[in-house]
Amino acid sequence: MDLVKIFKTPNPVIGVVHLLPLPTSPRWGGNLKTVIDRAEQEAVALASGGVDGIIVENFFDAPFTKDHVDPVVVSAMSLVVQRLMSMVTLPIGINVLRNDAHSALAIATCTHAQFIRVNVLTGVMATDQGLIEGRAHELLRYRRELGSDVKIFADVLVKHARPLSAPNLTVAVQDTIERGLADAVILSGWATGSPPSLEDLELAKAAAEATPVFIGSGANWENISTLMQAVDGVITCSSLKRHGRRDQPIDPIRVSRFVEAARRSATAKAEVQPKSSSVSLHS
Repeated sequence: MDLVKIFKTPNPVIGVVHLLPLPTSPRWGGNLKTVIDRAEQEAVALASGGVDGIIVENFFDAPFTKDHVDPVVVSAMSLVVQRLMSMVTLPIGINVLRNDAHSALAIATCTHAQFIRVNVLTGVMATDQGLIEGRAHELLRYRRELGSDVKIFADVLVKHARPLSAPNLTVAVQDTIERGLADAVILSGWATGSPPSLEDLELAKAAAEATPVFIGSGANWENISTLMQAVDGVITCSSLKRHGRRDQPIDPIRVSRFVEAARRSATAKAEVQPKSSSVSLHS
């Protein structure tokens, strides 16, 4: 997958719009306009801070359904995404939690979003929603039926979950790409706000070869200069919010500081790589 074609950069920074509770969720507030207004503010803050893309997800709908959300959630998210697309020109992705990839793909296809995030594409994960089984075969066939070019960004050994079997990271990455046909893979820490280790990122990147690898959680302006050296891009949200708290709105200043640090790291990596290649050729 060509990241430049989608994000206009080979090392994109993707911010996340955490939607306020949607209809049928336990904390639904009864007013969709409030949800849309907050999403607009978040998207504009992310865009003004310089991110290269945005993911829209129903983060505050917890506790989540395992794999099929109510149709009203699909409708609400479609309305939000359409509204955001009229306000920002950034590529937009969809994540329907906990693992409703079919709905995410449907929303993305109808709204002309560019990608979706899938928590469990392959394998079986034990989660707080119960056992979640990857359904790559169904999702890829659905994409073909829709005639869709929406890209699939898939988590590997996703956060807030444990694999039912015990595959090592290399095998999990390879299976997600080679057997699940993911267009990009995402590696997170054990929970929201927890970063993956540099060692795991390097292992994942080696296993993924030409397939892009993204950091999926825990990146902040202090650690991104190190972590970004091992990957192709980053998805971030909590560290961009006021005081770094996930219940707070996006802070454009924190966004700008993060984006600047990520781009410095990506530039440094690009400058080092040709030199490394030159050394290996002469060794």
